[in-house]
Amino acid sequence: MSTNNTDSFQMVFDYMDGGAEDEITLRRNKDAFAEWEFHFGVLRGLQPPLDLSTTLFGKRVQLPFFTCPTAGNQMFHWQGEWAAAQVAQEFGAAYALSSLSTTSIPDIVQAHSAEWPKIFQLYVWKDREIVRDVLQQAKEEGFQALALTVDVSWMGNRERDPRNGFTVPPTYAWSQIMAAAQAPAWTLDFLSRPPYSYACFSSNDVPATSMAAFVGSQLSPDFHWKDAEWLLGEWTHGPTAIKGVVRPDDAVRAQELGFTTIWVSNHGGRQLETSPATIDVLPSIRQAVGPQMEIILDGGIQRGTDIAKALALGANGVGIGT
Repeated sequence: MSTNNTDSFQMVFDYMDGGAEDEITLRRNKDAFAEWEFHFGVLRGLQPPLDLSTTLFGKRVQLPFFTCPTAGNQMFHWQGEWAAAQVAQEFGAAYALSSLSTTSIPDIVQAHSAEWPKIFQLYVWKDREIVRDVLQQAKEEGFQALALTVDVSWMGNRERDPRNGFTVPPTYAWSQIMAAAQAPAWTLDFLSRPPYSYACFSSNDVPATSMAAFVGSQLSPDFHWKDAEWLLGEWTHGPTAIKGVVRPDDAVRAQELGFTTIWVSNHGGRQLETSPATIDVLPSIRQAVGPQMEIILDGGIQRGTDIAKALALGANGVGIGT
């Protein structure tokens, strides 16, 4: 996808495509894969087609990669998360839904059957009643696994957004109006649909653009391991992942606490600048937690060879986000 594409609205594209500050971590995630080499063996008697199926989050899937939980998909296209879930269903892949989804949990269940694992991602909210309510809804609708994101204590300093005037609620400066006019497909799509909302919350009739203050106020930087233990007690019917780990000691502590999956991630380079590339820390985390612990990796995955490298270095599967 190119920023010169007249169908893409620059400030929306940059929100999806960008990273924190100088985007060093964003580049590291991608570039680090090039430093890992394939020392290939020959004459191994392989018989195509190769079997790509594996087990993720306790269920068999046809592919070792799946879509990461990403917020606000209807910002990019009116079908939003529903379309991504349908593609995952078609190819027998897992699907992970963001708690800041613009598609409701029941709608996702209609698009993605119980045959393949569905993972509900949760941010660290201050209001535990909100947590209980949304977890109960995910349980009742058949989500099999929970992923707790722990690398977002506050929003990262993503400098493309203020440069483009990307604000929530939006402002309507002349530069934004002109940019929208140069992206007619996106603008028509946006103007011809009802305002999107954060559909996982009980107040899902409130447009997402009016809920930004709520999101900011609910992120909880003081969340601790004891709170993570409480959350595990609220989700006892399926696998649990801790998402946003880059250190072996944190991975071991999560394992000891009872998480069933370590999700190696730096939030796609969108949070703490100069974090390490996820593929570089993967081997040490695998060594620390042993061969039986499930590990998911995201960050910088762009090709099938990237997926193969991640699997070879110890991941059970990979997530692909933006």
